[in-house]
Amino acid sequence: MNRPWPLFALGTQFGDALERLSPLPPSDFRVARSTIFALVARVRQLDSAYKRAGAVHGCVLAAGSEILHHVEDIGRHNAVDSISGQMWLNGERGDDKLFYTTGRLTSEMVIKVVEMGIPVLVSRSGTTEMGLQVARRCGVTLIGRARNERFLVFNGAERIGFGGCLCAWRACLHACASLIPC
Repeated sequence: MNRPWPLFALGTQFGDALERLSPLPPSDFRVARSTIFALVARVRQLDSAYKRAGAVHGCVLAAGSEILHHVEDIGRHNAVDSISGQMWLNGERGDDKLFYTTGRLTSEMVIKVVEMGIPVLVSRSGTTEMGLQVARRCGVTLIGRARNERFLVFNGAERIGFGGCLCAWRACLHACASLIPC
């Protein structure tokens, strides 16, 4: 991240943000299925306001399954923006990181991780159609419904190392629009 970026995007600002958005550069970054499972388990173990009171969203920046930053806020956008700011202040790159959110995988969330240079976006929730479209356009691996030892890959399954997992669905990678349950 070379510059701070206005991460809010409402109305015409959203259209402007989408127009100037560039796809992520090609990368050899890969993440093992087991790493995603381990990250989800570590997020569940965090002491969180959500567990105590509910009604908050949490976000995590991770290097593999190691949690680098964890932020909770009433607004999911605020939590993402806080991590973006921490990355910028610390001069951290995103090209070898994963981003986890408890919220839906909306177009705004995908745009934010693209601007942070993060290739993999994971959520315990699902995606929206527009979120999926932006992920496809920008080359983001989009993983939703990540709970316990299962998740759905909505886009970018080529970044996931499935190891010995011979999911029947994996053979349908292109035919099923990259929707891979595992």
